[in-house]
Amino acid sequence: MDAVEVTQAVKQRVQELRQLLDKASYAYYVQDAPIMEDAIYDRLYRELQDLEAQYPELVTPDSITQRVGEKPATQFSSVRHNIPLYSLENAFNIQEFAKWQERWRRQVPELNAFEYVAELKIDGSAIALTYERGILVRGTTRGDGIAGEDITQNVRTIRAIPLRLNLENPPTHVEVRGEAFLGLDVFKQINQERQQAGDQLFANPRNAAAGTLRQLDSRIVAKRRLDFFAYTLQIPEKRDAEVALTQWKSLELLQKMGFKVNPNRKRCQSLEDVRDYYDEWNTGRLNLPYMTDGVVVKLNSIPLQEKLGFTQKFPRWAVALKYAAEEAPTRVEKISINVGRTGALTPLAELQPVQLAGTTVQRATLHNIDYVRSLDIRIGDTVIIHKAGEIIPEVVRVLPELRPEGTQAFQMPTCCPVCNQPVVKPVDEAVTRCVNASCPAILKGALVHWASRNALDINGMGEKLMHQLVDKGVVNSVADLYDLTADRLGTLERMGKKLAQKLVDAIAHSKTQPWSRVLYGLGIRHVGSVNAQTLTQKFTTVEQLAWAFPSDIKAVYGIGPEIAHAVYDWFQVPANQTLIDRLKAAGLQLTAQVETPSAESRSVPSPLQGKTFVITGTLPTLKRDEAKALIEKAGGKVTGSISAKTDYLLVGEDAGSKLEKAEALGITQLSEAELLEIVED
Repeated sequence: MDAVEVTQAVKQRVQELRQLLDKASYAYYVQDAPIMEDAIYDRLYRELQDLEAQYPELVTPDSITQRVGEKPATQFSSVRHNIPLYSLENAFNIQEFAKWQERWRRQVPELNAFEYVAELKIDGSAIALTYERGILVRGTTRGDGIAGEDITQNVRTIRAIPLRLNLENPPTHVEVRGEAFLGLDVFKQINQERQQAGDQLFANPRNAAAGTLRQLDSRIVAKRRLDFFAYTLQIPEKRDAEVALTQWKSLELLQKMGFKVNPNRKRCQSLEDVRDYYDEWNTGRLNLPYMTDGVVVKLNSIPLQEKLGFTQKFPRWAVALKYAAEEAPTRVEKISINVGRTGALTPLAELQPVQLAGTTVQRATLHNIDYVRSLDIRIGDTVIIHKAGEIIPEVVRVLPELRPEGTQAFQMPTCCPVCNQPVVKPVDEAVTRCVNASCPAILKGALVHWASRNALDINGMGEKLMHQLVDKGVVNSVADLYDLTADRLGTLERMGKKLAQKLVDAIAHSKTQPWSRVLYGLGIRHVGSVNAQTLTQKFTTVEQLAWAFPSDIKAVYGIGPEIAHAVYDWFQVPANQTLIDRLKAAGLQLTAQVETPSAESRSVPSPLQGKTFVITGTLPTLKRDEAKALIEKAGGKVTGSISAKTDYLLVGEDAGSKLEKAEALGITQLSEAELLEIVED
């Protein structure tokens, strides 16, 4: 490709980036309807910056890189900042931070010693507060850095912001800058309420905070419980400014004035100190009750800050050292289909490899055809991916502005890609399924589930081995596992006699697992380990459950109609009836072992006799199944859902919606320590 063609390609890419960034900027700052996360915006912004640096002739006055942000919306009155509220320059790794340090040091070559203050970068919305003689008189948004929106009435609802400074002789004029944000628990509650009301959910706490601050009704703002961390103090009067000649002292003075200041800050004497702080909070931030997306590093000396001053867009004395993006743009190269153990056909996006949260991502789930259609994902699209729950890559949106011509809407196959049998999509479900019980994909998934830790717990029977057994035709059903011999296993790849015998012994040992684990291992839809325990307490033999009608099953406390019909339907399939007969013949436990209490134990009442428990969150020392066993041994029972009949909620860390429902119903909450105390007593 010659120089002219390269220049033309660059011009086209620059134009695409400007259009996309302009649209995102307008949606965020003016319409209050964000369409792009910060991490994605930063990546595309950096790409545009790099292209303009490489080809200066392409820089134009209207490029988004030549200004701070958009003008404020017109719903609120526009207010000019007494002191500009600039955003920060970004560095995305320690190497870029070192380059930033070199730049500002060239401005003061005579400086020998200096100190930084490192603070967490709270992922919220920046606001400026003005105090006159100690009284809050104005609160404004960042806006374009020069002028913002007057949101004083909304700011006054934030309890972390003092209406009067805690000073006996306050300065005549004080400017405070900080970040309004929503704690993760509050954010979750807001989205639950919006979901119940049928409103669109907020994408993340930052969007929710920004949208809340711009509510016209301050009563709504008050209900959302915004929080605030102060991080900058500016006192124009010289006599008062002298008490805060460093950023560190400014933060201490802000605390004295009555502001919340983030406690996780550090004075750093060198680049190495900054790196240590940055690395520490890269993992530590995951345990915080609010979102952070990086570290802000400022020169500690206020006189040095004033000497360095500002560029047209950023302060020279501060930088935002950001963490690796939790989201990233990439291209869909292919859409494939995965068939799971329940027969569900899941479309997967085969992606151009991209780094995300420390790993290379090449595939991402698309869930089902309804999800694909809602986003209109096509082969060739540029998409944004993130890791759902920090683990599973997932496509969250498409960038249609970058879609190539001639793309076609994706269609789900009409036949299973593994067994080539017709698939079905029930009217009331989003999932398309293969219903061929002999499908190798379904069989492989069923075998892996059967051998899993919470089911039959067959040690050594991993996914690779299960797939090999199916592919070679050695195993065609779960029951075939119990016909395996060491000689037969010894014919497989990398399988010695000793290992083969260990596997046979592990399979034989699984016959001792209780009826509840066998039921869970069967992989009946909607039947998890807790529901399996509940069902086997009522239906103590497989025959009782197989002969039960849906009305009988759903009469069991904690079992709903969906589970009841799934269990009933499973036992009506002839192939499943044959499977049960073979498992019974192999000697598996299909009857619950009911212990007969001794005369001594009958005379002592169990401390939790007749009490119903639900467990939520992660317990300090007990695993969930251990806590469940402890409760049941003490006479109680454990169910999977909260209702008015629940007596206790056992609460651990990161408790979910069950805690909120329990609070609404007035159900008693217990910690692990309180449970142990009751049982010991």
